[in-house]
Formats: sequence, structure tokens, C-alpha cells
Amino acid sequence: MERLQKHIEEVSPISQMEFDHIKTFFTLKRVRKNQFLIHEGDEVKYEYLVLSGIYKVFYVDEQGKESIVQFAQKNWWMSDYSAFFKQKDATMFIECIEAGEVVFTTLQGREQLSADLQKMEHFYRVKLTNGYVALQERIKLLLSSTPKQRYEEFSKLYPNLLQRIPKKYIAEYLGVSRETLSRLHSR
Repeated sequence: MERLQKHIEEVSPISQMEFDHIKTFFTLKRVRKNQFLIHEGDEVKYEYLVLSGIYKVFYVDEQGKESIVQFAQKNWWMSDYSAFFKQKDATMFIECIEAGEVVFTTLQGREQLSADLQKMEHFYRVKLTNGYVALQERIKLLLSSTPKQRYEEFSKLYPNLLQRIPKKYIAEYLGVSRETLSRLHSR
């Protein structure tokens, strides 16, 4: 739980007494490679903070094509947020692609923490805002750039992931074929 405390303190300094209260709302979970945290159709009860490992958040369309929405790594939050906040069934999957650990909380826990501690409300607002900005940048990149530009941006933003994630997943994330990714990578 020390990693959770450090993560929160990057945004909102908290006392040990405040953290003792905060940690009662979180549960630690070890996750194996290829283990799913969410399946399409599941009730989405939790939001996860990645402590270690790599996870992919994706959906599968009617034709069975997988599209990766997000890779989550250390200090990233993940869930099927539409289902989490609206308390609906999942339309996404979360799969572990490199074994690790997460901590998780419920929507009720998140809301209670925000009500109990203004610092946590501030923390969640900052994290949600940063996530929204990143999502807009990703959409803009997908809509208005070439495969080469998308690959270069991914390489610049996430150089450590290039060696840790299978190339087929990176291709899915960038919206290119595996062959196109191979050509871009070899340049």
C-alpha cells in the first residue's frame, strides 16, 4: 500500500492518519499474465490502479475484431469507465499482458473518499482530467495522422513499452497491420 500512498502524494500531500483511512477503501490483487480483470458483459464493480505489470483495455466488435483502447502500466488507472460510472455491464475487456499487481476500489468507495477528504476529491479530479486530456490527444492522433506519425508518437511517449508488449498488440493499438508496424519499426 506504500505505492498507493506515494501515488496519491504526487498530487495531494496526505498525513499518515489520512492514508490509514484511505487504504481501507482499497484491496491489493496479484494478477497473472493472461488473466482478465473485466470481461464484456460483466458487472463493473471496480476501478484499478496499476502498481506493476502491463494491461490492455480493449473491445471486440461484431465481426470479432479486437481494438485496443489503452495500455495501462505503473501508476495508470483503468476500468471500463462507462460501465463503472453508469453502473452498467461492461462493453470492454481488461487483460493482463505482463503479470503484476493492482489495487482496486468501488465507485461507492471512491465517492465516500471524496466526501470524507477534500484532498482525495482533488486527487481524483486531477487524475480524471489528465486521463481525459490523454484520451483527446489519442483520438486526435488516430483521426489526423499517418501510421508513421502514430508509431513515432507511441515510441516517443512509451519507449519502454516497445520491448514489453507484443508487436501485434501495438499494431492493434495504432490501428495498423502487423506488416505495416514491422516496416515502421525497422526504419
